[in-house]
Amino acid sequence: MRKSIILTAAMSMLLTITVFAQRESEMLRLRKLNMARTAIEALYVDTVNADKLVEDAIRGMLEKLDPHSAYSDPKETKEMNEPLNGSFEGIGVQFNMVDDTLLVIQPVSKGPSEKVGIVAGDRIVAVADTAIAGVKMSKEEIMRRLRGPKGTTAHLKVVRRGISDTLRFDVIRDKIPVFSIDATYMLRPGIGYIRIGNFSATTYDEFIQSLEKLKQQGMKDLVLDLQSNGGGYLQAAVDVAGEFLEHGDLIVYTDGRSVPHRDYKAGGNGAFRQSASTFNNPLQASENRVIVLVDQFSASAAEIVTGAIQDQDRGIVVGRRTFGKGLVQRPIELPDGSMIRLTIAHYYTPSGRCIQKPYEKGDKKSYDQDIVNRLKSGELTNEDSIHVADSLRFETLRLHRTVYGGGGIMPDYFVAQDTAHYTRLHRELSAKSVIIQQNLHYVDDHRKQLQRKYTSFSDFQQHFTVPQQLIDAIISEGEKQGIKAKDDDELQKTLPTLTLQLKALIARDIWDMSEYYAIMNEDNELVQKAIQLLNKE
Repeated sequence: MRKSIILTAAMSMLLTITVFAQRESEMLRLRKLNMARTAIEALYVDTVNADKLVEDAIRGMLEKLDPHSAYSDPKETKEMNEPLNGSFEGIGVQFNMVDDTLLVIQPVSKGPSEKVGIVAGDRIVAVADTAIAGVKMSKEEIMRRLRGPKGTTAHLKVVRRGISDTLRFDVIRDKIPVFSIDATYMLRPGIGYIRIGNFSATTYDEFIQSLEKLKQQGMKDLVLDLQSNGGGYLQAAVDVAGEFLEHGDLIVYTDGRSVPHRDYKAGGNGAFRQSASTFNNPLQASENRVIVLVDQFSASAAEIVTGAIQDQDRGIVVGRRTFGKGLVQRPIELPDGSMIRLTIAHYYTPSGRCIQKPYEKGDKKSYDQDIVNRLKSGELTNEDSIHVADSLRFETLRLHRTVYGGGGIMPDYFVAQDTAHYTRLHRELSAKSVIIQQNLHYVDDHRKQLQRKYTSFSDFQQHFTVPQQLIDAIISEGEKQGIKAKDDDELQKTLPTLTLQLKALIARDIWDMSEYYAIMNEDNELVQKAIQLLNKE
């Protein structure tokens, strides 16, 4: 008994000494860091910015970790959070800059600008008696002046085509929704299409509304487009994935050194689920089939949804190997509004795959070069160029199909990237904003005629032809900026894609983004492959 008491006391003393040593070591590290900062501020040969010194120290520590742990200052944090929070505060207009003037593309429906009478085609030339037109003001500075706390008033001066006097509007700023779903429409009879741009706080609600809208239009099957979706909130991805699955189906799980293992499962009977008896072939069910579209820029939360649907044999994945981000970040808010996004865990798909691609700590440059390396290796254009180690082989949960981990999600059907799709001429015209600027001029000059002639989008889609004068204006403006076709062959190869893009841009400016994608997707190889697969079965 006495020996037991002595042993317990000794162990307790050892634990106390260990804890004390750890605390002492921690205090020494903090003193060392603070002494270095103090010495630099007091003794360095030039004046230093103390706040920037601290920020640089934080960035320096995080840069030595994984590529996704990062620091953002208060301004960066606000800009980063707005699309994920689902709203910002401002006057509520979609706009673009034309000839150094803000042109309203569309006021946000039921937003503060629409309520006071601002319409598409208006030019906002001044805010609070400060000119913003013709003064070479940056787009960021203009946005700063238009945005502001809810309830404050923006005093605007507006020039409207056909009215000689400058109009004045007092717009009371309000919360303006930022939508994460880019497009919802019927791709073909019975086939719905939803494109999710990112996973934000409002994505799940938007997704449910999109599903209901498409069901009312006769949707039986769904193409879920996650191309170029860079991710967002993990919980939003879990909620969306759950709508395809049965109650209790595993969607993803996370595991980290200091955070406990956690399973995320489908919480209820999904609104677009299939009965388990149809899982022998995801494409042979009578309805509620789903195809997910991904590419090399689909990452993080987009990979969670894709991985869950693939591993549960719920649907088919079409496209190219995804980005490969399998790390979970926790936002840590700092007192001044800045933020650290610290990696705390890996996430794993239901089959147990960690799809995080390899990286060397502190070498973000090589990590960022991965997409370029994929193009150089031929992976994006040739399926046979993809090589995955057998040690990364996994099986789906129901059909035991082979899938792979270790760097993105491999599609079930590979679709090569068409590197010749956009000619050099097209790329340079786009890069110099020649296409978008000339398109805005055309819509601005012909908006009322277009709205009168095409009373519905379907009418526009079937009968509108891009006028030669618009194409000529683009070619002419390009030549003024030193952008010329090297020969007639390059010009002829450019025209089909250019005219399709112009038609889509005009549709966007008259209607919205769903109409834009309805036109552009007719030339999207992944979308067309999905239609082929659904119709084939």
